[in-house]
Amino acid sequence: MFGTLDTVLARRQPSPVGSPADRHGDGRAASSAVTIADVSVTFGGSDDAVVRSASLDVPAGQVVSLLGPSGCGKTTLLRSIAGLQRISSGSIAVDGVTVAGGKTFVAPERRRVGMVFQDGALFPHLTVEQNVAFGLRGRSGGAERVAEVLELVDMGGFGDRLPGTLSGGQKQRVAVARALAPEPAVLLLDEPFSALDAGLRVQVRRDVKRLIARLGITTIVVTHDQEEAFALGERVAVMSGGSIQQVGTPTELYEQPSTPWVAEFMGEGIRLAGQLDDGRVTTSLGQLPARTTNSAGPTSGAVDVIIRPEQLVVEAGSEAKVVDVEYYGHDVRYDVELRGGHLLSVRALRADFAVGDEVNVVFAGADVPVWPR
Repeated sequence: MFGTLDTVLARRQPSPVGSPADRHGDGRAASSAVTIADVSVTFGGSDDAVVRSASLDVPAGQVVSLLGPSGCGKTTLLRSIAGLQRISSGSIAVDGVTVAGGKTFVAPERRRVGMVFQDGALFPHLTVEQNVAFGLRGRSGGAERVAEVLELVDMGGFGDRLPGTLSGGQKQRVAVARALAPEPAVLLLDEPFSALDAGLRVQVRRDVKRLIARLGITTIVVTHDQEEAFALGERVAVMSGGSIQQVGTPTELYEQPSTPWVAEFMGEGIRLAGQLDDGRVTTSLGQLPARTTNSAGPTSGAVDVIIRPEQLVVEAGSEAKVVDVEYYGHDVRYDVELRGGHLLSVRALRADFAVGDEVNVVFAGADVPVWPR
């Protein structure tokens, strides 16, 4: 755990006004906003854009997760912010200064952006101290700054070690320290915990989240993991096919998805066909209370319905059959096949049924979102 943070922040002397380390009144490091305006990225002159007209505003000090499946363009967008990838159109600004767009291209080292890569990307032949100091070349007080950030990530006693002697979690902590050492305005994290085992991933993620919150630094995190996106991001931007589909808080995305695709991607979503009439939708599970996703939504006719597994209850009956059971300790997942052949996933707190048992599936939720088919 990054237990030395309070001590380091209290001991640290303020930097001169106008320097990268200007302070807020509460002692947090100053941070900057990121503005992405209609950005597209194509590779090799291809007309097929990897990023398509992406727009996103990240207020100063906020943490935003870029969430999407593999190949959706989220890492390309992150690399464009860092200056590691040139954009084809649109613009990117950091702290109100355009760093990419039109004829403007600011070199990565001049953008005041720190980046943590998926595998850490530490130099294997350099010690921990030398890795962290790499971005501080020519800067006075470099040794003190290296010691400071290593303490921040609880790696103060590892300065003379080579990366090959460190565990996966320790390497990522050093990578975070290296990104923070130059006091960047923006911190970019590209799948930073995916290479760690499950238990270590959760611990390092929590430590990094606390560190970011205390420093108050504007942060963008790329991940394909919904749990990670929700745990880290104050807001989440969902990407698919190179485009940003929806931006909102975790609660908004889960409870008010803008499209069926977003609804299915944000946690488990069961899509059913239905017929909407007078605020209720008729499905293979019977009549359910419906809500449209916006004021221009359908009031009647054929619709798609998204149901969450936690909105369903499995009970003894004869209308369906349990075809798979996954026991997680804290809850149980049932895969249930209805008589018509439709498969449903249901979450329950108790393992009351086994594969082959006949059951009924009952809707127990408040309402379900619907979209025209």
